Amino acid sequence: MKRLIGALATAILLWAQPAVAQSILRDAETETMFADMSAPLIKAAGLSPRDVKIVLINDDSINAFVAGGQIVYVHSGLLQAADNVNEVQGVVAHELGHIADGHVVLGEAAMKPAMGVQLLSMVLGLATIAVGGGAAGMGIMAAGQQAAMGKVLSFSRTQESSADAAGARYLTTAGITGKGMLSFFKKLQNQEFRYGYTNIDPFAQTHPLSGQRIQALTADLQGSPAWNTPVDAKLQERFLRVKAKLLGYVGTPEQTLNKFPASDQSVYAHYARAYAYHKAGYPDKAEAEAEALIAKDPRDPYFEEIQGQILLESGKPQEALAPLRAATMGSGQNALIATTFGHALIATEDKRNLPEAVKILKVAVQRDEDNPFAWVQLGTAYEQLGDTPRAALATAERASMMGDTRTAIQSARYALANLPPNTSEWIRAQDIAMTSADAAASSKKKKRH
Repeated sequence: MKRLIGALATAILLWAQPAVAQSILRDAETETMFADMSAPLIKAAGLSPRDVKIVLINDDSINAFVAGGQIVYVHSGLLQAADNVNEVQGVVAHELGHIADGHVVLGEAAMKPAMGVQLLSMVLGLATIAVGGGAAGMGIMAAGQQAAMGKVLSFSRTQESSADAAGARYLTTAGITGKGMLSFFKKLQNQEFRYGYTNIDPFAQTHPLSGQRIQALTADLQGSPAWNTPVDAKLQERFLRVKAKLLGYVGTPEQTLNKFPASDQSVYAHYARAYAYHKAGYPDKAEAEAEALIAKDPRDPYFEEIQGQILLESGKPQEALAPLRAATMGSGQNALIATTFGHALIATEDKRNLPEAVKILKVAVQRDEDNPFAWVQLGTAYEQLGDTPRAALATAERASMMGDTRTAIQSARYALANLPPNTSEWIRAQDIAMTSADAAASSKKKKRH
């Protein structure tokens, strides 16, 4: 019986919780573009742009999802499939509908009646088997499982339709055309046709079929005052840059050079080839592509960033300092770029650069709470300066962020014992020591049960 219950629970969990184990891709230009692209939609959804994040996942499938909290996860494959930024806005608008309407929490609540149906069918089935009705008992259990899954799938389709309608409203409220939402659904419909999904059971799907979604949304989107609003040209340019550099980073060098051959001298081509050559181990070619970008716009902080990154990772940290310093300042001290700059300062192995590294990295960790690499670098800078208590505090911060409670407790307690009492850093070490100890105790209790 436990195995049968487990089978249903596993099936529902696979539906309810999209995989989040794929690696997260972090890039300053991409995250800034996401933030600017989505801000009007987030406000239209009644949410705060400060609280909602768009996170890029390294996965070549065409997908986006929410999995709790106010985070929209977008697969890299979706960006590559999209022709313009408006299509991505349509997808984000849909996902914001899930967040604003609390669908993740509601989905968990919907599991309970489904499990109730399944458990009841198992009890009846086992009772039937016990009195000699083996085939009938198995039939009851199978029917129960089908009914339970039907309840979950029906609830999922209702949520998806609701999120579609909400997304359409957000686009209209934000003054953004819904053409991208419809064109992206048409892409999905073409994919269904390509894979032969023409005679599938609509009641066995987690989402309404794409054709149904297009039919349900078309009138409202075409009737919106924003329908003929042109796509923001500057935002589209930024999207194409991001899409090109993403291909250079996640695609094979062969794929990138096929799409952007040497004869292509556009910004997008230089961007993509710079990453492709760098990844393939051709530093001279990568540097040449970065220099071509700088020649097009010497003050673009993202061009300066890639030039500095290539130099740093090619073993030239001293040469990387100037472009990375300029990129950090030009981007308003973007935390990701500042972290790379701080790393370069440390990598020069010149102790005179360490105070500047500490200054830059302290700002980076204050601005980006999800950047464990910045804490590693800050801890390294403190360690090399001989400031072991603050190095320990940085290690505690990183460990706490990563769920390494043992290291967090040990490092926080060392910092607590050696930092000046009642300072802000001492209080922070105390907080980490206490919360990490509580987390460790809670984990032990769960293991016992």
